[in-house]
Amino acid sequence: MVVLALRTAAAAAGWLTQAWPVLLALALLAGAVGVWRLRQGATARRRERERLAALRISLAEFDAMDDRNFEYALRDLLVRDGCAARRVGGAGDQAADVISDHPRLGRIVVQAKHTRVSGKVGSSVMYAVKGTARPVHKAAHAVVVTNGTFTRDAMAWGDLYGVHWVDRDKLQQWAQDGAALHELLGLSVRSRPSRFKRAA
Repeated sequence: MVVLALRTAAAAAGWLTQAWPVLLALALLAGAVGVWRLRQGATARRRERERLAALRISLAEFDAMDDRNFEYALRDLLVRDGCAARRVGGAGDQAADVISDHPRLGRIVVQAKHTRVSGKVGSSVMYAVKGTARPVHKAAHAVVVTNGTFTRDAMAWGDLYGVHWVDRDKLQQWAQDGAALHELLGLSVRSRPSRFKRAA
């Protein structure tokens, strides 16, 4: 057995001595492919960051979208604003279509309401968002965004209970003019959601 082991080891050593140029070439090739893939990934991420940094969406583009694309567009705008954002809308979303985390402002939950240009969002949407934003999604701030408008009662209720609203005019400032959402809504690092927490 010892002799067999020695012969096997000697044969392996001989094979390695003959094959090392091939093995070296394969290792270099694998390394080059790995580096190429890393560079490709970094380039793709850089281009995506640049695209989002320059992102502008017109009201006409919003109006032409369906619900799903509207949610993805809002997600991209939040990423442009410096948030880590993801679309979560769909069945069982519990009044949250986009959830984003801002490094200083905390979690922002967005309910998207894509509608006709003349469509109005009513108070019931504000109630639903208020009921789930903090207890379910751990939000510091809740926002309802529409490409239409809000009823007077919905805006008043949102202002009273800390549910922010973005209507067609504000959406244009955010998406087309390039204002950051947190600046548009007057949110700051010191913005405490205490009123939002206390509201029943």
